[in-house]
Amino acid sequence: MEDYYSGLYTDFYELTMAQAFFFSEKRNSSAIFDLYFRSNPFKGGYGIFAGLEDAINGVLQFSFEKNDLDYLASIGFRNEFLDYLADFRFSGNIHGFREGDIVFANDPLLRVESSILEAQLIESMLLNIINYQTLIATKATRAVFAAKGRDVVDFGLRRAQSMGAIAATRAAYIGGAKGTSNTFAAKRYHIPAVGTHAHSWIQSFDSELEAFRKYAEIYPDHTTLLVDTYSTLKSGVPHAIQVAKELAEKGHQLRAIRLDSGDLAYFSKKARNLLDKAGLENVKIVASNQLDEKLIASLLEQNAPIDIFGVGTRLVTGGEQSALDGIYKLSSIGDVPTLKLSENEEKINFPGKKKVVRYTNGDGMFAIDGVLLADESEEQIQMLRHPSIEFKKTRIVQEGLAIEQVFFPFVEKGAIVAPFPALENVRQFSRERFALLPDEHKRFVNPHIYRVGLSNRLFELRRNLIEEGQSHG
Repeated sequence: MEDYYSGLYTDFYELTMAQAFFFSEKRNSSAIFDLYFRSNPFKGGYGIFAGLEDAINGVLQFSFEKNDLDYLASIGFRNEFLDYLADFRFSGNIHGFREGDIVFANDPLLRVESSILEAQLIESMLLNIINYQTLIATKATRAVFAAKGRDVVDFGLRRAQSMGAIAATRAAYIGGAKGTSNTFAAKRYHIPAVGTHAHSWIQSFDSELEAFRKYAEIYPDHTTLLVDTYSTLKSGVPHAIQVAKELAEKGHQLRAIRLDSGDLAYFSKKARNLLDKAGLENVKIVASNQLDEKLIASLLEQNAPIDIFGVGTRLVTGGEQSALDGIYKLSSIGDVPTLKLSENEEKINFPGKKKVVRYTNGDGMFAIDGVLLADESEEQIQMLRHPSIEFKKTRIVQEGLAIEQVFFPFVEKGAIVAPFPALENVRQFSRERFALLPDEHKRFVNPHIYRVGLSNRLFELRRNLIEEGQSHG
């Protein structure tokens, strides 16, 4: 993943803009950019913020080697600018949400403060990392939620977009996946490696029973048998039962069988019945084959006795949504708040230097996120405004809401403020935070929209800038 750190890991126009800034009076102008998304992934009620550690490491190691500079020289970049890039290191500040936290549309996830030249150069890399990992972590959380306490494991390596599989596995683990088939990512991120065997193992032997026996002989205490190579109910499950009994006679136990095709609800019920009749109640059933949160939910609604879900293609590709619409917008230049106008009001960003505060109810459950100007005291905020509907307001005191800090410094003057937590701790943190999200925001169909409101000062600042921009236009 060291390619993350190349200064060329950016869109070309970031470099052309950076050179133009370099040769203009804007070269050292301070700027603030916000990274956020406008709509929750999967038409859901939330997102899981992921990719932070990779993104911060990428920013702080973002640099240009000699061959990078030679390439830029060959396509016309000027020597003075290339000399600047030779010594480039990010020297600004980055604040935002902790990795694994629950986030929502229009929450500023990260606030980047630096010279406009520096902030512009790192835009593409930040979006590339945060957008993808947030998408996949959210997808994994949805699958885990649908599984209702049953294990979900990542089986997506072979269907992922090339090396993106590594980031996908990391994000899926943050989202609650119990393990991964991706051995490279398992080693890198200390994630449990899991797997069974392929149909080719069965086909390479003269009989299915012989193949099962040999696998059980080699892995007597870690055997999961794939039972659908020929006939799930006529041969696969019966042969697995036979091998399980042979293992038991030697003091070992078959761990599980796996179903990878057909009607998973039907076959899991039939297989469970056969296993139980044989006294193998402890043998688990693993299911795979184009699973996602909605199919998992459907299987469990049908009382499918599946213990472990192997989720692959539709996890690591995002399934019905292949990308998150995360954006990176300038909100202040030279300490002057600014915004981008649009014909669509929802596309008009929030100006100025901001922070996010979360308000919780008496049970500690999330109630509303407040986007405030950074110099505002959250204790003084009495009301939050809907970003675009004038009459919609939330009165903080009247609702008895408590303040929770969710926006933290990660980089100050180009240096990491504190070490990042271990990935297992990020995963656990995300589970704990998800438990504080009311259930109405978790449903897959028409989830209740979580409130994200603006302080009155920010609301008025935005409205005034919109009016000024319209008059100038």
